[in-house]
Amino acid sequence: MTLRTTTLLLLATVITSAGCKKAPTPSAPTPVAPAVSKPTAAEIAPPVDAATAGAISGVVHFDGAAPARIPIDVSADPGCLQPSIPDITNPPNLTEQLIVNDRLLANVYVYIKSGAPNYTAPPGSRPALLNQKGCRYIPHVLAIQQGGSVAFLNSDSTVHNIHTMPTQPGNNSSDITEPANSTEPRTQSFPTPEVMIPVRCNNHPWMSAFINVAPNPWFAVTGTDGTFSITGLPPGTYTLAAVQEKLGEQDIQITVKPKSVTSASFTFAAK
Repeated sequence: MTLRTTTLLLLATVITSAGCKKAPTPSAPTPVAPAVSKPTAAEIAPPVDAATAGAISGVVHFDGAAPARIPIDVSADPGCLQPSIPDITNPPNLTEQLIVNDRLLANVYVYIKSGAPNYTAPPGSRPALLNQKGCRYIPHVLAIQQGGSVAFLNSDSTVHNIHTMPTQPGNNSSDITEPANSTEPRTQSFPTPEVMIPVRCNNHPWMSAFINVAPNPWFAVTGTDGTFSITGLPPGTYTLAAVQEKLGEQDIQITVKPKSVTSASFTFAAK
């Protein structure tokens, strides 16, 4: 056997041995832990036991001489002049910072500030309506539950602007134009509790409103008679807050007993 033959045989043996080696068994993939969703900041409120639920019935007083409401000249925009607006209490366009009737204060936002967990609005909750009619916002003060939304509607024959100015994280500002006589409202959600979010119309600087975002389902806004009612409350002791756009906030402690209506009263004085 020649040297060349011997070399070729050795090379063939090496190649054959390498080709017959068993492929390494692939290692099992590292198991990946399932993603765990983080708990939300506010859960949906559980049903309240109607057999034990209580309520709060209250009134907000005004101490002192009520300031006169000043007429607003809206004649610069003919679209603001409407001879009859059935759903407005005072047809003339008047200032709305303080509305006092017989020493009773309207447009005060009242809510359970503490003592109850934070609850978000249930999915699919109907938006609250903030209408633009007669070149004013109706209502002037609005309240919703966190996670809820507001539908802005323009019922005037003039173009309006919706400019919301929240300050709390999660509540986004808006600055949008809404055409005259709109049939499709513009909707904005508010996921974070906040008091007295200003709403303005850049086209009509006298127009103003306030949106309040409650931390739970228990809130109200006083009517023209200064009264409010909060129902369906689990028995317990709470901090009840009343907020007025110019006069600030007042807090009281209140205990709601089972199957009873607890009275509450606030008094604001002119500043």
